[in-house]
Amino acid sequence: MNIIRKPFRYRNYGVVYWLIGINVLIFAATQFLGPQINYLMTVYLTMIPAIILEKGWVWTFVTYMFMHGGVTHILFNMFGLFIFGIQVERQMGSFEFLLYYLITGILAGIFSFVVYVLSGTTLVVLLGASGAIFAVQLAYAVFFPNSIIYLWGILPLRAPVMVLGFTALELIFSITGTRSNVAHLTHLAGFGFGWLYFLARLGVNPWRRLSRR
Repeated sequence: MNIIRKPFRYRNYGVVYWLIGINVLIFAATQFLGPQINYLMTVYLTMIPAIILEKGWVWTFVTYMFMHGGVTHILFNMFGLFIFGIQVERQMGSFEFLLYYLITGILAGIFSFVVYVLSGTTLVVLLGASGAIFAVQLAYAVFFPNSIIYLWGILPLRAPVMVLGFTALELIFSITGTRSNVAHLTHLAGFGFGWLYFLARLGVNPWRRLSRR
């Protein structure tokens, strides 16, 4: 059997809840342990290309996913992880889900780092789980293509329409520079690496699932 596609034994340990808990604890630490702790955590845990180039702090390709810039930022990300992640974890199993989440998030961070370095914007601070969350949303749409999501609790959309629509908006924002304080390329990279994960690891063509009716 191809080692890349060797499956894990199915287990469901509720990894989503652990991920949410870790994110919330880290965010609480940045908010309530004082400005000095907040500063140190920002320096050591967010992904700053200039620091990686100077000091080689490659662990920040992982830790940036667990840092958030404000209440709205973490609420939206954790809400998305909760709503979509639980169903995806049940479908994949905890080990596969955690691997998927971490690999897509890490690769999205590395991709963003390369783009920032090549564009000369090495002092940017990258933080947040959004790249991995985009990958989780893609996985949800692939596994449940006929699921209906109520956007803003009002507008009913099939999951593939919602995910592809959000991705198209991220692409437009990235090209036009709209909402420049948001890492649109990281979101797109998470989506793209999630797509590649399905092809390489799971042997699933996402487009065939997304276009299914």
